[in-house]
Amino acid sequence: MANRDTAKKAIDELIRKSRVHFYKPIQIAEILHHHRLNPNAIDLLNLEDYRNKSKKWRNEVSLVLLGRVSTSSARFQDDLFNDNAIPPTILAELGKENIHTSGAVEAYIYSKFTNRYSQMSNALNYALNSSKEDFDVKVFIDGFRHEAGLRRSIDKVFEIVVYALFATIVSALELQVEISINAEKTTLLSEFPDFAKMVMCLDVDNMTKTQDAKVYRVGVTNAADRGLDMYSNWGPAIQIKHLTLSEEMAEGIVGSVSSDKIVIVCKDAEEKIILSLLNQMGWRNRIQSIITESNLQDWYEKALRGTYAKDLGSELLSCLCGEIANEFPSVDETPEIISVRKYEKIKDDYWV
Repeated sequence: MANRDTAKKAIDELIRKSRVHFYKPIQIAEILHHHRLNPNAIDLLNLEDYRNKSKKWRNEVSLVLLGRVSTSSARFQDDLFNDNAIPPTILAELGKENIHTSGAVEAYIYSKFTNRYSQMSNALNYALNSSKEDFDVKVFIDGFRHEAGLRRSIDKVFEIVVYALFATIVSALELQVEISINAEKTTLLSEFPDFAKMVMCLDVDNMTKTQDAKVYRVGVTNAADRGLDMYSNWGPAIQIKHLTLSEEMAEGIVGSVSSDKIVIVCKDAEEKIILSLLNQMGWRNRIQSIITESNLQDWYEKALRGTYAKDLGSELLSCLCGEIANEFPSVDETPEIISVRKYEKIKDDYWV
């Protein structure tokens, strides 16, 4: 049977595990908020009373707070209510506490959100306030690595660091990609002119096309850190692995990306482990290259303060800061959606 201490321990663990976007704690806070306002309409022991509705409530708040909503799979979102997270019995106890304290549990969750974003702002401000002369990418990454509340978001930071560098250098090189149709295949082309035009932007009069090379962030990484992180329009798929790699995750790298040219970016300590696992599984031939954090530090140093710093430095920092702004919205003051609920006036010694 759940009690107050058990319930608080469960919500604290959920908050600890949450990435900076805080989707799951926000969802719990919104369930508690709606239940407090209308307790007869929601039976917290009956999951179906709020399983789907709460996603809508969460999205309404996260869209205001974060400028985005969760795009995780329905199954991953529903894991929130598993026995090892916040099952109905725990939620019912939280609901009882929340009503008894006039919203202290809601206030507690949102105070953790604002504290997390305060930490985030401090870490991000290092990049936003640096110049190309003094920015150190290792210091930036370590700001997340060494701050307990931010470690869960370091994979996204690592991804941004990689993307900004790749995009800047590819653009500066004026790299181009050419696609063409074999001149001997004009008869086949005439059979599928609409396909060629709609899919490849080619036709019998224009059988070759040149375009700027680009890299793209997919923008969504699921909870298991699998799937595609970045891709290029000249071939390689790019996997960024900051977390320690397991055999299961190695299968995810290759199995979930349908490309025969995969670039992996990882911590230095992971390189040998990744190579060993991929060789064991017979997948080494699908890996184009493995880039380590040391490579990134070296390339950042050259781009910011090397021979071509004048061409690359400002663009690199601008791209990095732009991606930071897109990924992590600023919370410099209490958002209105929280302040109108007057959580700052709710006082309870237990929920501090």
